[in-house]
Amino acid sequence: MTLIQKLKKGNVPGYVKNIARCEEVSESFIVDKILKGEVVIPGNPLHKDKRFTAIGSGMNVKINVNIGTSGDRSDIILEKEKIELAEEMEADTIMDLSVGGDICRIRRELISKTVLPFGTVPVYQVAASKQYESGSILGAGESDFFSVLQQQAEDGVDFFTIHAGINFEAVDRIKKSSRVLDVVSRGGALLFEWMEVNQKENPYYKYFERVLEIAQQYDITISLGDALRPGSVFDAGDELQYYETLVIAELIKKAKDFDVQVMVEGPGHVPLHKIEHQIKAIKDMTFNAPLYVLGPLVVDSAAGYDHINAAIGAAIAGYAGADFLCYLTPAEHLCLPDINDVRDGIMAFKIAQQAVNLSRGKRAVLDRELKVSQARKKRDWDEQMKLFLDNKKAMHYRSKLPPSISDTCSMCSKYCSIKIMDGHLSKNTESAL
Repeated sequence: MTLIQKLKKGNVPGYVKNIARCEEVSESFIVDKILKGEVVIPGNPLHKDKRFTAIGSGMNVKINVNIGTSGDRSDIILEKEKIELAEEMEADTIMDLSVGGDICRIRRELISKTVLPFGTVPVYQVAASKQYESGSILGAGESDFFSVLQQQAEDGVDFFTIHAGINFEAVDRIKKSSRVLDVVSRGGALLFEWMEVNQKENPYYKYFERVLEIAQQYDITISLGDALRPGSVFDAGDELQYYETLVIAELIKKAKDFDVQVMVEGPGHVPLHKIEHQIKAIKDMTFNAPLYVLGPLVVDSAAGYDHINAAIGAAIAGYAGADFLCYLTPAEHLCLPDINDVRDGIMAFKIAQQAVNLSRGKRAVLDRELKVSQARKKRDWDEQMKLFLDNKKAMHYRSKLPPSISDTCSMCSKYCSIKIMDGHLSKNTESAL
C-alpha cells in the first residue's frame, strides 16, 4: 500500500507528525498537500532505518547529494565516505549515479549505509549491464528496463528518476532543433540512442503503467527526469524543454491514478533573468508537483566553480518556488568528484538552502540567523562558531591568524566597527543615566 492509499483511508503514519513539527506546519496541511500531489515523502519500506523527509510546496527546500562510481574509477570506500559526509553536513537525500564496477553490489552497500532517502537513475544500470554483455545499451530489450526497476525496488530504493518524457515525437523534434547543445542528460542521451537505433518507442513512456505498477508495489516515488533539459543558457526555455514538460504533465495524471507519489525534474542551464519565469511556468504546467532542479547553472563558462555557479541559480529557483535542489560540485563537467569536491558542493547548496528557507519565513532558520547577529554584536565567538553553517571552516580561518585583540578578528583588530560602535553607544547610555 502506498502512502497516498494509506492517507486516503485515514491512516496517517507516525512519521508524518514528526515531519510536520520539523516543517513548522500542521499534520493536516502535509496530508492535504500529499493528496493533492504537491508534496512527496519518499519511502520504500524495504529501506530500513531511514529518515523520512517531505519535499514540496510549503516545506523547507531540500538538498540532494549525487554520488556514484564511473567507468574510470570505482571506489566504494570513497562513495561511502561521501555518504558519511552528506549525513554529517545534514543533506536531505542521496542519489547513486554509479555506472562503473559491480553496480548492484555498490547500490546495496550504499543503501545499507545511509538513513537518507535513496534515489537512482535505473537506465544507468541498464546501460552498464549491457555494456558488459553486448557492448552498449543498444542490446537491451524492453524487458531489461523493467527487470532493473524490479531489482532496484527490491533493494530498497526510495525514488527513481525515470526519463519517460522523451518519446518518438521528441526524437523527431531533436533532429530538427537548432539547439546549441542537443541532449546533455546522460539518461536522455542513452534513451535517444536506444530509440533511434532500435526504432522503438521509449519503454518508460510506452509502458509507463508498468513503471507505476512497480512503484505502487514498493511505494517508490517517481521523479520524472528532464531528458531534454537545456545544457546551455542559450537553449533555456526552448520548444524541446517545454514539449517534454507537457508530456510529463500527462504522466503525472497517470501516476495519480495509481496513487504513486511523483515529482518533476527541472532545467539545467538557465540565465538569471529567465529562472523565475521558468520555475513558475513548470510548476503551473505540472500541477504544482514538487520540482527538483539541477542548479540551475546561470552561465556556461564556470568550470571548476560550478558549485557556486549552480548555487546562485538554486537560490533564485528556490525563491521562485523550486522545492528540491540537486547539488553540483567544483568537478562538474570535468571529472568524478572527490571528497573535498563533495564538501564544497554541499556547502554551496546549504547556503542557497538557508537563503531560500529564510525567505520563506521558516522560524528555525530565522532564529538561527538572528542568534548569529546577536552573537556577532556581543563579539561572542564561541556562540558564533556553534551557529555557523560550517563551523569547522570558520574555526580554521579564525585560528589561521589569531587576532591580537581577542574579541575582534585579525582583519579589523582595533578598527572593528562593532567594537567601536559598542564602546560609543555604551558611553552614551552611561551619560544618559
